[in-house]
Amino acid sequence: MAGSLLVQVHAQQGIYTCVDAKGRRLTADRPIAECVDREQSELSAGGMVKRKIGPSLTADERAAEEEKARQLQQERNRVADEKRRNRALLTRYPEREVHDRSRAADLAQLDELIATADRRQADLARERQRLDTELEFFGNDMAKAPPQLKRQFDENTQNIEAQKRYIANQEAEKRRLNARYDQELVRLQKLWAAAASASAPATAAARR
Repeated sequence: MAGSLLVQVHAQQGIYTCVDAKGRRLTADRPIAECVDREQSELSAGGMVKRKIGPSLTADERAAEEEKARQLQQERNRVADEKRRNRALLTRYPEREVHDRSRAADLAQLDELIATADRRQADLARERQRLDTELEFFGNDMAKAPPQLKRQFDENTQNIEAQKRYIANQEAEKRRLNARYDQELVRLQKLWAAAASASAPATAAARR
């Protein structure tokens, strides 16, 4: 990456040399202003090149270099994070059977929640039948029903709708869960294969 030419006056002494835009070889005891746009060399007292100093960058060039560096660091962070996640995934699921058991256990919990909601729905359906029977005494005319019966109908309707929404949410969660496990499995199959390939030479060597 190009270095800066903003060297202070009291910097360590050295000999600077470059060829300027006109082709002239210039030498000075400090960075040469005429070569700010090109590479120059710092020499030791014996004439050996101590370091190369690149051309100074414009504001736009510095911004571009900084953006490039930022993107490079982001990619490095992404790769490092992916490696950490892969190690954690392999530690949690060292083989297919463990992953399958985990999926089955998580789905079983959701199925139990849905079954409980189904039983609650059945109770509400029976309650609705009872309310319908009571409404028959008023000619099935809700306008003639007493306030308490109307409230019971309203509560029953709201509870039935709430259970339907709850069950729908749990079914959606099952789909999300299965999708997550499917994605993990695709990734794990590659990781398991890579781990098996890496351990194969060591296993073969141990058998000798």
